[in-house]
Amino acid sequence: MKTTIAAPIARKIPKELEKHNDIRIDEYYWLNQRDDQNVLDYLNAENAYYQSETAHTKNFEKDLFHEMKARIKEDDSSVPYKYNGYWYIVRYEKGKGYPIYVRKKESLEAEEELLFDCNVMAEGHGYFKLVGLSVSPDNTMIAFGIDTTGRRQYKLQIKSLITNEVFSDAIENTTGSSTWANDNCTLFYTKKDELTLRSNRIFKHKIGDSESDDVVVFEEDDDTFGVAVYKSKSRQYIIIACYSTLTNEYHILDASTPDAEFKVFQKRIRGLEYSIAHFETDFYILTNKDDATNFKLMKTPEKATRVSNWKEVIPHRDDVLLEDIEIFKTYLVISERSNGLNQIRIKRWDNTEDYYLPFNSETYTANVGTNVDFDTNVLRYSYNSLTNPASVIDFNMETKSRTIMKEQEVLDPNFYKSNYISERIWATASDGTKIPMSLVKRKDTLLNENTPLLQYAYGSYGSTIDPYFSTIRLSLLDRGFVYVIAHVRGGEYLGRQWYENGKLLKKKNTFSDFISCSKHLISEGYTSAKHLYAMGGSAGGLLMGVILNEAPELYNGVIAAVPFVDVVTTMLDDSIPLTTGEYDEWGNPNDKTYYDYIKSYSPYDNISKQHYPNILVTTGLHDSQVQYWEPAKWVAKLRTYKQDTNKLYLVTNMEAGHGGASGRFEALKEDAQEFAFLLELEGISS
Repeated sequence: MKTTIAAPIARKIPKELEKHNDIRIDEYYWLNQRDDQNVLDYLNAENAYYQSETAHTKNFEKDLFHEMKARIKEDDSSVPYKYNGYWYIVRYEKGKGYPIYVRKKESLEAEEELLFDCNVMAEGHGYFKLVGLSVSPDNTMIAFGIDTTGRRQYKLQIKSLITNEVFSDAIENTTGSSTWANDNCTLFYTKKDELTLRSNRIFKHKIGDSESDDVVVFEEDDDTFGVAVYKSKSRQYIIIACYSTLTNEYHILDASTPDAEFKVFQKRIRGLEYSIAHFETDFYILTNKDDATNFKLMKTPEKATRVSNWKEVIPHRDDVLLEDIEIFKTYLVISERSNGLNQIRIKRWDNTEDYYLPFNSETYTANVGTNVDFDTNVLRYSYNSLTNPASVIDFNMETKSRTIMKEQEVLDPNFYKSNYISERIWATASDGTKIPMSLVKRKDTLLNENTPLLQYAYGSYGSTIDPYFSTIRLSLLDRGFVYVIAHVRGGEYLGRQWYENGKLLKKKNTFSDFISCSKHLISEGYTSAKHLYAMGGSAGGLLMGVILNEAPELYNGVIAAVPFVDVVTTMLDDSIPLTTGEYDEWGNPNDKTYYDYIKSYSPYDNISKQHYPNILVTTGLHDSQVQYWEPAKWVAKLRTYKQDTNKLYLVTNMEAGHGGASGRFEALKEDAQEFAFLLELEGISS
């Protein structure tokens, strides 16, 4: 006999929040005390309720996990890349959930040197992540960052690659990344503000010194900016990057003179975005200067870097987004996006050749990969699509021959690419704009009102969700689901203007685009409201919150992962990580115009007494990007407002942060949990 647990009802402790003579009453504000036992008790009660309600699906969930895991090659390794005389490889061993980092000197036949075995390092930790591996120019030391909470506050350490000793130098609360000067004893790194976690200071560390001796070489006083430090691909410059949503500034230093002063490359001008790459005696600059919305490429002498010296190399184009460049000794490689699709352009410095790599699919993803070697004719890039597993390809830019170095293996005897089809379809938004969607399904899945369909989107920060292959997704496709990525405004799928039209006072376009896509899928017979599902995470979770308030009747179920749903309160609290740096994304609600606009869509502030579909909400107690209390408060309020008996679950990972569980396979358990939720709603239990 099933033992049931009642859904937790959170205590109401009204708190008045006043701004611009407007008073909001937040009855669940008390949930933002992470260390309060009452808060932990509530989160644990929600977890217990979820476990009780889904007890009958646990075996199916385990089956889904093992099914997903079985498709993944456990004893796997990355395609080696060569840097400064060594081949670097990341590999996985059967039965182990974390990567092993190794290198080989000069030849792939050489003896393997172990850099890190993360399986050993992760022992005793509920969460573990290693980042920022940075090898000294003489190949004798490696710096690295470790996070054991999921809050992205990394401890920076240094290891001798001669003795394998980890030095006593241990620096807390960094970004995890660092870069070496050419003297092999000076390391530059970035620290975070203890409260807001904003990356705000660059330090210089000398090997053997204590952290207290480290020198601040740059401090960012503007709390809307973050900072980072890295070395140019030419290895000649240490570069400090200051960045905000709309503005950039760089500072440069000869990597051979680490004790000299950094020089500003071009001081910040609000609205001027630029990035820099060094080649020979010049810098190449990707910039939006002079209203180049989709960016253009310029160059300037390394001794004359002010904007007045910049000269145009590749002009701005209204229909092509210039995304990035990769510099080689003989070739310039340009990453572009045209009509939503990636393009890779290859151009010789002497202008004798200028051509594009051919891609023939209707919807695909192609990206320039790891290319750390400057003096080579070989470009490494990756290619995949909704129906094609990811490939790593080496392309000889001189002979135009290509070698597939690796194609992702799908360890499923029943998997054949030919069983699946993908296409790009277009919906019409409420303002008449055409919104693209990428769709994938099995060939034998019929499209009608009974077809289950999962619609996914993100739609913020100019981040584009390209159509990509997923072995995990096969567990839905093989059970009759259709999967759709809606390329809504707020991303950059159709160029920079696509982003501009989905932010600030145009943010609502993101939400209405998604709803328009849903209506199109229903009206064109791909599915029906009884079988349509929606999913998004983080800012995509905000999207889920809005569509739940505005068009709940369109969906049978919604998954909101680490959702940003209490927008007004968060954007008014400048002590919360990310807030000040995102005023140019969402608007600053200290300005009444933005306050009113944000309040009009903020999911937490717009919950109403109506029917809501089935909802699964996930979060992490140590999330540094979207604090756990946003989804916790949202669910608590939904419980008292919703006028239905549909499922509403809050699942909190008590050991993880924004990225969910660590380890190669632990994250699959979260995927299995989400898929089991969807499949149960479809009456599918095997």
